[in-house]
Amino acid sequence: MHKSVRLRASAYDSSLSLMNLKHLIYIAATIAVGMAAYAASPNNVIDEVAWMIGDEPIYKSEIEQAYADMQSERTPIQGDPYCVIPEQLAIERLFLHQADLDTVEIQESMVQMQTDAQMNFLITNLGSREKVEQYFRKPFPEIREYYASNMRNRARVQQVRSSLTKDLKVTPSQVRRYYDALPADSIPFVPLQVEVQVITLNPAIPRQEIEDVKSRLRDYADRVNRGESDFSTLAILYSEDGSSVRGGELGFMGRGQLVPEFAAVAFNLNDPNKVSKIVETEYGFHIIQLIEKRGDRINTRHILLKPRVAERDLTIALGRLDTVRTDIVERHRLTFDDAARMVSQDKDTRLSHGVMVNAETGTTRFEMSQLPQEIARAVAGMQPGEISKPFIMRDPKRDREIVAMVKLTSRLDAHQATLSDDYQLIKDMYEQAESSRIVDEWLKDKINQTYIRIEEGWRGCDFQLQGWLKNN
Repeated sequence: MHKSVRLRASAYDSSLSLMNLKHLIYIAATIAVGMAAYAASPNNVIDEVAWMIGDEPIYKSEIEQAYADMQSERTPIQGDPYCVIPEQLAIERLFLHQADLDTVEIQESMVQMQTDAQMNFLITNLGSREKVEQYFRKPFPEIREYYASNMRNRARVQQVRSSLTKDLKVTPSQVRRYYDALPADSIPFVPLQVEVQVITLNPAIPRQEIEDVKSRLRDYADRVNRGESDFSTLAILYSEDGSSVRGGELGFMGRGQLVPEFAAVAFNLNDPNKVSKIVETEYGFHIIQLIEKRGDRINTRHILLKPRVAERDLTIALGRLDTVRTDIVERHRLTFDDAARMVSQDKDTRLSHGVMVNAETGTTRFEMSQLPQEIARAVAGMQPGEISKPFIMRDPKRDREIVAMVKLTSRLDAHQATLSDDYQLIKDMYEQAESSRIVDEWLKDKINQTYIRIEEGWRGCDFQLQGWLKNN
């Protein structure tokens, strides 16, 4: 229920995120800043070699660009940027060299899919492909290749790092020794956390409301098919999806990035001048227009209309859930677990007795800020074992009103982390420390085995790793 998606992987609705690829949006934003600096450098002239890593140069212009990126992002730099940044670039070169030796290959289809997502993100924020070119002062294919190259390099570096630590095994005794050796001020402070079970009901939508929505969509489709209206104009005026600001355009998507019902129709479209039949998905009702097919990816426009839930139907659903609560709390006819399995319409939790899982951590614990705000308000004054009264909330996935009831399973007050309460947190810290140690040892060996030259003017630094100056 709480995983943000629009057509499963669309990055465009501001209230939703890209196919579980929130990380990709961050990368897109990061690279966008880099591209801005790249575009701003006069004629992009390479003016000086600062470091040599094997036969790979690190240019002064690269360092300046990276510095501009970090300033734009307000990223703190621990030390002299003209020491820290070239060392970071040199470390990346070492990983990429090892990737070449290991013949590390990245699935190109995944690179292209993620690059499409990044380009769609830029188009969304800047308004059009032409405006992207104007902003970066580069042809679109060149910008796209810059993104793809960055994606390949990041993936290859990560694959090498993962291979170095894949055999790391952690035992409880090691975790305990690590925790016991931590200085008091290094033990993390854990905020209030709760574990929650939920039951949700989707209020019935009147048949007439659904027919009215379909009638409006049929009218839009007929107007486009007759040449009376432009699809993108209708999308701007009437679509209830975040893509409406771009005339309903979704950008290039693979079949797996779209919900199955939408994909089944969209990938069968062949005539860009025609509009699809009405498609029903969990988000509402759509009509679709093909823009372009490119291999196994497709770019479409769509108009989404969502049937409205009537106040009367919300009241009925609240009453039904209140009866369920009475059967649990007063009549003891069933348990919350049983009710979640038999009554709840939340497909993400009903098979696990309503237990909510934190998408950010993969655990059942939530900080209050990580819960939907209506659920956070409901459990704020509850004690473990208590069940809330039914309440109305907005389903963040489908952006519609539903009714819900929650049980507070456990509450862990804010505290300094302990092994008994926060074993997984301490274990993660230890694994991270061990992984960093393994990687650092590998880097020291790699530096010793690699020809490295730092040019005059770039040497007077207190580097993080030793051995960089061995050839100077």
